[in-house]
Amino acid sequence: MKILSIGCSLVLLTASVSMSRADQPANQPVRVPFDLLVTKHITVRIKINGKGPYRMIFDTGAPVSILNTRTAKKTGLLSNTGAQGGFNLFGSIDQVKIKKLEIGDLKAEGVPVIVMDHPTIELVSKAFGPIEGIIGFPFFARYRMTLDYQSKEMTFEPNGYEPRDIIQALTTLLIQTDKPMAKVLAPAGVWGLRVDKEAKDEEPGIHISAVLPESPAAKAGLCVGDRLLSLDDRWTDSVADCYSAAEHVKSGTPSSVRVLRDGKQIEMVITPAAGF
Repeated sequence: MKILSIGCSLVLLTASVSMSRADQPANQPVRVPFDLLVTKHITVRIKINGKGPYRMIFDTGAPVSILNTRTAKKTGLLSNTGAQGGFNLFGSIDQVKIKKLEIGDLKAEGVPVIVMDHPTIELVSKAFGPIEGIIGFPFFARYRMTLDYQSKEMTFEPNGYEPRDIIQALTTLLIQTDKPMAKVLAPAGVWGLRVDKEAKDEEPGIHISAVLPESPAAKAGLCVGDRLLSLDDRWTDSVADCYSAAEHVKSGTPSSVRVLRDGKQIEMVITPAAGF
């Protein structure tokens, strides 16, 4: 499941995590077991404030961590009457912090999560058993992480990086300006286009439905109505293909795109910008 959108119509959030590893040598790698769903999503079992375990999807492309309301109430993060802090964004109930989060031998304190019942997570739960939420980029950002698919084990090693509290920055931005936001918050590259594809559409490529002014997409010459055929030499026959291709491109790296316009194929170069 991807919250990250190359359409950039979504405001993407990151948040800070304070890590506590008093019972482990500083800067030593920590190994954590994981499982794979048939969809290739990585799942792990975590404890929240000593309760659990709960199964979560690990997604380095997700700009926030999400926890469903049922689990938030079980672990004392929410009262039975609902939100405590009043933060409400994109259908969320609240933003809360997990006092203590345990993933194998890795322990974290003050982990921020957005409490919401995301429909995609609910669908995955119905198909593959209970999934309580997503652990996203803000957690991974502090580590150099490796994956061993053969042993189904991931290794975390602190990298010294401290993510900005973008949630606070977003709140300040929304309060202080009455103009449309010219920038997009993102943990990776910002492209500046929105794509979609109807269920009955079996033609190659996907439809570009929006291009943000002065964005990398606009500067490259992409237009609304173009048919995006490939990105970074990867086929984009579905929205999921497009997300996957975009994830492989670092901000500031020129990338080729091929579009169909007025019956002709056109190749362009787009350089995704960095979020903030």
